[in-house]
Amino acid sequence: MDRRKFLDSTLKTISAVSCAPIFPGALDAFAPQQSAVPARNTNAPRPQLAITMDDPNLKLDSSLRWPDANSRILRALDSRNIKAALFVCGMRVDEPDGSKLLSAWDQAGHMICNHSYSHLNYCGPTSYADFAVDFLRNEKIIAPYRNKTLLFRYPFLKEGDTADKRDRFRTLLKESGYRVGHVTIDASDWYVDERMADRLIKEPKFNIKPYRDYLIAHLLDRASFYRQLALDVLGRDIRHTLLVHYNTLNALVLPDVMAAFETAGWQWIDASLAFQDEVFRSLPKTLPAGESLVWALAAETGRFKDRLRYPGEDDVYEEPKMKALGL
Repeated sequence: MDRRKFLDSTLKTISAVSCAPIFPGALDAFAPQQSAVPARNTNAPRPQLAITMDDPNLKLDSSLRWPDANSRILRALDSRNIKAALFVCGMRVDEPDGSKLLSAWDQAGHMICNHSYSHLNYCGPTSYADFAVDFLRNEKIIAPYRNKTLLFRYPFLKEGDTADKRDRFRTLLKESGYRVGHVTIDASDWYVDERMADRLIKEPKFNIKPYRDYLIAHLLDRASFYRQLALDVLGRDIRHTLLVHYNTLNALVLPDVMAAFETAGWQWIDASLAFQDEVFRSLPKTLPAGESLVWALAAETGRFKDRLRYPGEDDVYEEPKMKALGL
């Protein structure tokens, strides 16, 4: 199907909120709004997913400041009465205001998790020793919070390019009481936000609706792919964890994203419940290690080579599609 037709057909199924241009005074148009969800058979099983958000950041590349972004994201989560997992990269919040940002999440009952201090790529020149030190350094950043949770998410979802690096760090995590905060539904929301930010530098009054629409279609597409892959690999529906990032686009359109998933038949759940699924205790033996947990489990079987690309998600896949749409 043509990508533009795909976008149009996908978005006709959601209750979209009209978007206004981003410029001073216009952001109130993005206040979270309630969206009606069609009545459905309550006896029918619904796939479940949780929001896991990476990289809370005090410096957003837009006129939106972090306190406003923070309140918008937290309101969106509260509107569904769900608790997310926030994966904190220390260098992005290691200044006085960082504790204010994280405290708001902590007080709202969301999980505060470790995403390393420096966001190093472990599939590359980074040694085990350097990666371990960086992981431990971030412990000091998340230590003060009541809802600190011993989940670690690898930067870039890269878990090591050699068996030695992979297994040594897994041992350190286990000895430290940690488990991996796996992603099951990976996506490139960060790239959509990056392109939107670049557009707004050139055209500050540009209406961001096309970027919202593309993001929603992209996330639903990736969710469908990874759900089917999980069914084919494991023979059952698992509780999924969706990867999204702390950025301007998500701060503005998260209510629309959540409504779209509900309309598509998904059920939002707390991240703590999602991570109780037994699948999150898996330790795939793939090399290079990492990617979505579902991707890694599929790769480990050797039966899905025709459906797996490496890396699982990246800007190179979305760039031609977005250029074709003028985004």
